[in-house]
Amino acid sequence: MRSRYVVGLSAIAGVTAAYILAARSRQLRWGATDEESEGPLPGDDLIEKADITATRAITIRASAAQVWPWIVQLGQGRGGFYSYDFLENLVGCDIHSADRVVPEWQDVGVGDEVRFAPEVGLAVACLEQGRSLVLRGGVPIGNREPSYDSTWSFVLRDGPDKTTRLLVRERYAYKRPWARLIVEPTEVLSFVMSQKMLRGVKERAERTAGPDGHLVTKDLACGRRLGVRTG
Repeated sequence: MRSRYVVGLSAIAGVTAAYILAARSRQLRWGATDEESEGPLPGDDLIEKADITATRAITIRASAAQVWPWIVQLGQGRGGFYSYDFLENLVGCDIHSADRVVPEWQDVGVGDEVRFAPEVGLAVACLEQGRSLVLRGGVPIGNREPSYDSTWSFVLRDGPDKTTRLLVRERYAYKRPWARLIVEPTEVLSFVMSQKMLRGVKERAERTAGPDGHLVTKDLACGRRLGVRTG
């Protein structure tokens, strides 16, 4: 009886472990092809050896020029993150995701801070206008320095039939052995928020995308200020 009990527990543990590993793999590569997950992206060179990497992607029926304004205005106090605002606000992030492109939020440069919360953010490390935005840093705990270094990259690639692939990559390098106890459990939450964010960008970009690369806005003057073709 005891041996059967041990075998049963071992089998359950094995199945559970296999499920967790399989689910984790899917979460870290949600929507991305093998080539996209394994290939280099802007910002990868900032962290030579990452302890954990997540690459997620989505296809958007709009040009890169139509998607970019939604990416560049990311951040607390700006366009938000197009995800589950109510969850972020439960911990005091004060996020309000925008449903329109705002000219005042389009001017971002290297060294600027993109905030997650009023007093927490990452710095813009690399920027290729219209193509990629790379954020870098870590979140401190109290007065302690961050226990990890990280990059968060947003990359736009041209797809077939005037579509765009939006790739989002997170890379973490641990500075302390216990950093994994903070980072890896939060990757589950990151997956939930990231897939919603990708869908949020997709919905907004497709809704405002006009023909021939135009961005549809209610205010044409606003469109001209963004440098977006308005016909």
